[in-house]
Amino acid sequence: MITTDAERQGGGMVRDIAMSTTEDTGSAAPVFLASRSPRRRELLDKHGIKHTAAHPGFDDAILEPGRCTPRQWVAALAYLKASAGLSKAGHGPIVLGADTLCVKDGVMLGTPHSAQEAATILRSLSGGTHEVLTGVALIDTTTGRRHVFVDQACVHMGPLTEAMIEQYVATGHWQGKAGGYNLRERLDAGWPITFEGDEGTIMGLPMRKLGNRLTALRAAGATGPL
Repeated sequence: MITTDAERQGGGMVRDIAMSTTEDTGSAAPVFLASRSPRRRELLDKHGIKHTAAHPGFDDAILEPGRCTPRQWVAALAYLKASAGLSKAGHGPIVLGADTLCVKDGVMLGTPHSAQEAATILRSLSGGTHEVLTGVALIDTTTGRRHVFVDQACVHMGPLTEAMIEQYVATGHWQGKAGGYNLRERLDAGWPITFEGDEGTIMGLPMRKLGNRLTALRAAGATGPL
């Protein structure tokens, strides 16, 4: 059974996918992160959540959102990543899949695939407000129980000069980042950014909610609402 905040808000995108049969790898970590994102690993480490991590072998770049809302799309991608990671997680840990995207004027902005695309995205974000959504999917490999939720933050980005954008894009630091930027890096660099909501959500994991959701999923057992 999947309990999903996205579906409760009108989404029907996420569907139950049969779990893969896995062998017990003997992992002592309570969480398996289906991602190699250094930012997500740093967030888990910072909050004392023991984990192992590996790429789930799932390429979301080949998928298109079709007719769905940003909340439905980011929840679906998170769940697909978690499901793909089951075969590598073994028996015991909770598998964590996550996806982050920016939304500007209703347009979904994911991870840029080129320097030119990164510059275009940053120009569109400059001098305005955009939302950042992170979807999280949790699958307990012991009970088979699953839970999906989405958290949202709001980012206000002041005007960026063309020189700022060009110099930043030339560093390559835009790679692998939703919207082409890392919040903490850009704040430290002096970019004119303020935000509302969980900083972790903008960085890739909504840490204000994640710890409680992990605890609740493990305690809930195989049936009943989370």
